[in-house]
This record gives sequence, structure tokens and C-alpha cells, in this order.
Amino acid sequence: MKIAVRLDDITPDMDWQRFYRFKALLDKYQVKPLIGVVPDNRDENLKGSREGAPADFYAYIKELQSQGWCIAMHGFQHIYTTKKGGIFPLNDFSEFAGVSYEKQKKMLEDGKKLLKDKGIETEIFMAPAHSYDDNTLKALKETGFKRLTDGFGVRPYEWKGLIFYPISFKLSKTLRGRKGKREKYSTMVVHTGSIKEEELSRYEGYFHTEGAEWISYEEYLRQVPVKRGVWGIGVEFLMAKAKYLLVKIK
Repeated sequence: MKIAVRLDDITPDMDWQRFYRFKALLDKYQVKPLIGVVPDNRDENLKGSREGAPADFYAYIKELQSQGWCIAMHGFQHIYTTKKGGIFPLNDFSEFAGVSYEKQKKMLEDGKKLLKDKGIETEIFMAPAHSYDDNTLKALKETGFKRLTDGFGVRPYEWKGLIFYPISFKLSKTLRGRKGKREKYSTMVVHTGSIKEEELSRYEGYFHTEGAEWISYEEYLRQVPVKRGVWGIGVEFLMAKAKYLLVKIK
């Protein structure tokens, strides 16, 4: 199993010390991740100690990009305004799912412009709470996005004119994955803003897992996607809903 890494909730006002500690692990194991930058963060839950924050956030992001890190636009303001799970219902709230097409398109346009004005351009979208709907997909295509980091599966897949890069359904099972006739791929999702010191050793252990090959997100993006139909999307929906229910029970 080949595994890429994505880091959510990257903002100028995040907890930078936690971010740097996890970045040290990535640097140690030479893993170049995808990072989700929130264009106009209004979510107080993402804010933390700015100790050690770079003087110029976007200059730092561009420096990471020059080192092989990939950039995604992570929503717009990261504010959950609906109680919808959308077509990938890992959660029952969203910034996008359940919002009108016109408003979603405007949010995407505004977010993209904010990043572009800072010198950051990307065609990759990372939905807050993993939640999006058909209007989101339509608006993404209309605003120039081509890729999403979400979904379940072992290969990137194409659906409705967009390419999806699946995340892990259950990390422990993903790490135990074995090679078959075709290489299998997945993504480990990390929220650096909430990582505790004692969790870092667990994450470091993941990088030593036998049979797991850690790759850059750029390598993930180079994989040729497979086609996915309505049946595959239906199965994915049920898997996401099952995971949501299991988490709620716990």
C-alpha cells in the first residue's frame, strides 16, 4: 500500500508549534504532503498559539510548495452553516453541502481570488468536514478546480468530470494493506492543530509500518484515475455513513 499525507486546517493563526513538530516528522521521513489552506479563516476552533509563526504566511507556503509540498484550497471560511452531510457523509454538518449552487460558486471564486492575490494557485479542493454535494462538484468545475482530496477506494477515480484522491477509511487497516496485481493508494488525514505531544510517537510508528510505502502527494497526483460509476459512488456513500454512525456510537 502506498500512502500519501494530507494536512488540514492550515491558516496564518493556527498553532504553529504543533505544526512544526509534525513537519519535523515529515522531514525526517522525507514525505511531502498536501496541505489545505483556508483562504479566509473565520473558525475560532482552528486558531491557536501563533508562537513561531512565519512573518509572511504566504511566502512560507510558497516556500513549502517549492520544496515539493502540494497546496489545496480548504473551503472558504471554514464555517459550518448547514446540517448536511452531502454525498460523502462522514459528518452531519458542512460549509458547502446544502448551500445553493450560486452561493457555493461565489464562495469558491472568492476563496480562489484571495489565494491568487497572495501568489497561490491550485486546482485541488479540500472540503471542510469532507462534506460536499452535487452543487459543489458543479461549482468546482465552473471555477477551475479539477481535483478533490476525498472519497474511499484504492486508486484515484474520475467522476462527474473531476478526479478524486481517496482517503483512508480506517488507518490501521490501510497500513496493513498488501500489494496485489496493481498498486494500491490511500491518504492519511492529519489535523496538526489538535495533535498532542504523546500522539507524535504513534504517528512516527506509522512511518515504520511494514508493508506501507510513504509517498509524496505529487506522486499520488501522477496516478492515472479509474472511472467510477453510480454503483461505486453508492457504495462509497454507505461506507461514509457507516463510519459516521460508528463514530457517533463511540
